[in-house]
Amino acid sequence: MSEVKTVSGRGIPVRGSDIDTDRIIPARFLRCVTFEGLGASAFADDRAAADGSHPFDQPQYQGANILVVNGNFGCGSSREHAPQALVKWGIQAVVGESFAEIFFGNCLALGVPCVTVTPTVANELQTLIETAPATALTVNLETLTVTAGDLNRAIAMAAGPRQMLLTGQWDSCGQLVANANAVKATAQKLPYLAWGA
Repeated sequence: MSEVKTVSGRGIPVRGSDIDTDRIIPARFLRCVTFEGLGASAFADDRAAADGSHPFDQPQYQGANILVVNGNFGCGSSREHAPQALVKWGIQAVVGESFAEIFFGNCLALGVPCVTVTPTVANELQTLIETAPATALTVNLETLTVTAGDLNRAIAMAAGPRQMLLTGQWDSCGQLVANANAVKATAQKLPYLAWGA
């Protein structure tokens, strides 16, 4: 199981509240059999409309892994393709004012922390990243802080999801593998698994 205690790297700002999952990954891309390659289509329509000026297309943000957003990010449909597209693009953590509950849960299932900050802090971070894109950022779930250069601000996350990330319990497949012997022992006691006997 993989613990998530800190995420460090560079930031990418996407401004605007109520950015829904259809904007994160438009519906026409949901026909994929696997999630591979989905990152290239993240924010596809927004990027096309922005004609190269969307942060996901700007050269200074390529390789960034911490997304900084505003309020109610990930609202709309429950498609898990939205966080998958962000992860496939390279995002490992999201800092924002608030998140839609299902989007938050889908990110948690991928080990991607979604931490909240005040609108003032979100704007501070976005402005700093826009001004100095090479600034190093760290999201620290142990200290509940985000640092960006000389900026050090508080973040928030509910105790349950935070504990899941810190201990690696977010990884349900990893938990099954780690407890394979206990799973097999339980399976051997189940009468309906012995139908062919």
